[in-house]
Amino acid sequence: MSNQRFTSVWDAIEDTPEEAENMKLRSVLMTALKNHIAYTEMSQAQAAKLFGVTQPRISDLMRGKINLFGLDALVNMTTAAGLHIEMRVLEAV
Repeated sequence: MSNQRFTSVWDAIEDTPEEAENMKLRSVLMTALKNHIAYTEMSQAQAAKLFGVTQPRISDLMRGKINLFGLDALVNMTTAAGLHIEMRVLEAV
């Protein structure tokens, strides 16, 4: 068994660094959306209407089904929720 250490679970399980970075971004956006829904005490139906998606789509989000969401969809939903996204790009270590 390897004692290799990773900075993120995504680095450990994804095949390429590109896929890992994509999953990191998606997970951050999904978490932000889930937290926003919980904080505002919105129902899934209310969130779906606000985000411009269906209620089953919100259910998938709340269940953490990350494989069903692309970055574009998550950015659109985050913006529709009234949230602002900021991004930093750093040199890889």
